[in-house]
Amino acid sequence: MATLITPPRVPIPANGVDYRGKVVLAPMVRSGELPSRLIALRYGADLVWGPETIDRALAGAVRRVNPRNGTIEFTRMPSNSGRAEKATQESVIYRLDPVREKGKLIFQIGTATPEIAVAAAKLVAGDVAGIDVNSGCPKPFSTSGGMGAALLRTPDKLVAILEALVREVGTPFQIGISVKIRILSEPEATKALVSRLVKTGITGLTVHCRTTPMRPRERAIREQLPMVAAICRDAGVACVMNGDVTTKDAALALMQEFGVDGAMIATAAEANPSCFQTEAEGGLLPWKDVVHEYLKFCLESENRFGNSKYLLNMLVPGKLAEGKVAKSARSYADACHALGFEDLMPAAMQVDEILNLTDKSVTTKDLQTEAVRSKAVQNAMENNETARAASGASRVKSASPVATAGGPIRTNSIPAPTKTKPQETASEVDVSVPAPEAAPQKQELAA
Repeated sequence: MATLITPPRVPIPANGVDYRGKVVLAPMVRSGELPSRLIALRYGADLVWGPETIDRALAGAVRRVNPRNGTIEFTRMPSNSGRAEKATQESVIYRLDPVREKGKLIFQIGTATPEIAVAAAKLVAGDVAGIDVNSGCPKPFSTSGGMGAALLRTPDKLVAILEALVREVGTPFQIGISVKIRILSEPEATKALVSRLVKTGITGLTVHCRTTPMRPRERAIREQLPMVAAICRDAGVACVMNGDVTTKDAALALMQEFGVDGAMIATAAEANPSCFQTEAEGGLLPWKDVVHEYLKFCLESENRFGNSKYLLNMLVPGKLAEGKVAKSARSYADACHALGFEDLMPAAMQVDEILNLTDKSVTTKDLQTEAVRSKAVQNAMENNETARAASGASRVKSASPVATAGGPIRTNSIPAPTKTKPQETASEVDVSVPAPEAAPQKQELAA
């Protein structure tokens, strides 16, 4: 009798999470901030990756709890780019929700040095379910420092970073360490790289099915995917695919087709995060429903308005009139008013005040002007009443308007009544005078 061999699995730490069977939000710069992650979870994402955060950006950061909404913020004073003037407000480097993201948030780090990676990861390790190393970003801000896709050309350094994180962060904090890569031009080179990475102690590997020079508009290349999945499976490491995954239904089908453990959705989630719903769960929702939900999360988390506006430009169809107005908004109040979300206006004005946007808000200024005008009219009426009461003059009650279908009555157009002699009543008739006889009528003969 043949014995079934169970594939090995790298143990998932107590505070970590298994990537198997998951459809997740991909790490995206600007599109992976807290409101974007919360709305992805709201519509069915199993896990969410935060945006790549450079390890050096966390140097000197302070962890604090926002007393207004309970979010955890990592902040530091900005460098001011060397300018002499003193910074007056701390910058929020990273923000997370310890309740709604618990066990579902993966922190992606941009790094090129094991020591700095470990120091930065330790700051957030107690609040996340995993640390993911970005070795796939092709943007110059990442590759110029030897980070992102540049690590694909320095595999020794990448291996050293992963091993250090597993040893000094993953094990002590009991969370998983993973890596995200791109395929290389030659399948053999990809095979050699993945074979080394799965031996570092990582729990998951995500492969973006594009080479470094390829742009998102170019079709993903999936020919190497089964090979990568097989290497990961043999090593007991979860394999997640990324590239041209548009909906949850599509993700599940691709996972089955290529034998991978999970799938990431990226740009499709920027356009409509309800893509994490299957068709059976309702599928894609109308844009206005999604935008209302997104703005609500933005207000709850006090998200930087510039970032929220960036996402609004993607979520709101640009050809619609309200979309054009929303894109010119300078505050949350402006955006909510333009989109007709009056129920969000009180919270929008409050967050604008917190973020120092009130003076920039056109809507708030208009409302304040109208409020001042209404108050002035009310004061004038009250002063008029007070003066009249002080002089002893009685209040003249205005006549109630006559309800007519033809509008107001003009008194100068009403004809003067004709003076007629009053008719005699029966009591004024002298009954002693005989009534006159009726004159005899002539009978007309018929012709």
